Amino acid sequence: MSHIDVRLDKVGKKYRLGTHRSADTFWALKDFSLEVHRASSVGIIGPNGAGKSTLMKLLAGITSPSTGRITIVGALSALIEVGSGFHPELTGRENIFLSGSILGMRRRDIATRLDRIVSFAGVDRFIDTPVKWYSSGMYVRLGFAIAAHLQPDVLLVDEVLAVGDAEFQARCLARIRELQREGVTILFISHDLSAVEQLCDAAVLLDHGTTVAEGSPAEVVAIYHRRNEGPQRVAAPGDHPAYVQHALKLTNLTFHARSGAPATIVRTADPLVVHVRFEADTRLDPIKFEVSFYSTDGVKLYATLESIETVDLPEGIVEFEIPLLSLQPGTYYVGAAARDARSSHVIGEWDGGSVLHVESSGRNTAGQVFIPHTTRVLDVSAGAAGSARFRRG
Repeated sequence: MSHIDVRLDKVGKKYRLGTHRSADTFWALKDFSLEVHRASSVGIIGPNGAGKSTLMKLLAGITSPSTGRITIVGALSALIEVGSGFHPELTGRENIFLSGSILGMRRRDIATRLDRIVSFAGVDRFIDTPVKWYSSGMYVRLGFAIAAHLQPDVLLVDEVLAVGDAEFQARCLARIRELQREGVTILFISHDLSAVEQLCDAAVLLDHGTTVAEGSPAEVVAIYHRRNEGPQRVAAPGDHPAYVQHALKLTNLTFHARSGAPATIVRTADPLVVHVRFEADTRLDPIKFEVSFYSTDGVKLYATLESIETVDLPEGIVEFEIPLLSLQPGTYYVGAAARDARSSHVIGEWDGGSVLHVESSGRNTAGQVFIPHTTRVLDVSAGAAGSARFRRG
């Protein structure tokens, strides 16, 4: 039986609203219990104000619980807000050694990891500069690099990773994968529900400070999406009846390699498989499923995949296989929709914050997309008989 690294027993956090003794109180977290087994990864999801950040601050020891008990086994490293734990007057180098000493590490052990931390954070030129002069991006890069490289037993990661650029986010995800393989216990908050399903062994849905659901990531994400849809509404002009009645629900969108393994990071020109998970209350035919790739601001549309299917399953997955991904390196928002194929009216939508990180394959060219191609040089000089030299792009 595996060990439990993190245990919360009926934990609550109460805040007073206002400064008067008679002011009302507010429970940001109430009667929360959770056990996290060693080497597992648990995602914490929920709407804004659900209590996620309060939970992380309690686990990190930034604030104390009003009720209940928290037990953490081993060294804990946390990245829950930009620059958390930094001393502004100390340099980046000094803060690395300070963080390591707080974790109980010896100076020589910290020194052996120093170069990797600095390189990961990309702050080589500024490592001996006081961190009060760092930009927010430098803060978060150094903060994550320290948290993820100083041999933690338990790692807490908040949504703060969204502060970094596309390349940094991809490196963070890759590092989280490495830590999982090394047996580190991980808890993290993310609005990217695809990443939660692909990175986590379990998930917890919080709302108004209490646990709404816990279990497998796929189940918990589906419950979260159903709750966000709200009650049935009065039909508007152009609405499809199935949309108004929630007859079809898209409950998640995930990325995979051809082997079926999760693919949180892919390379330009690599194959990619996209799964759109759905639930249906009735048979629907014909339904056009769409997967669309956008810029991270959700404005620029790069591509849309389409598949016309008959829906005759209570639960299922529509699988899109891309033999060669033509997107250039960067970060992309990916959404999905289901439409009536005759009228194009929307029946179901997915807007779960799904993000795809694309890295360079070494074959990239300028522009928004990579187009696979071959080239040849034709010899048209006098007397040549159509000789040519070929090259693949």
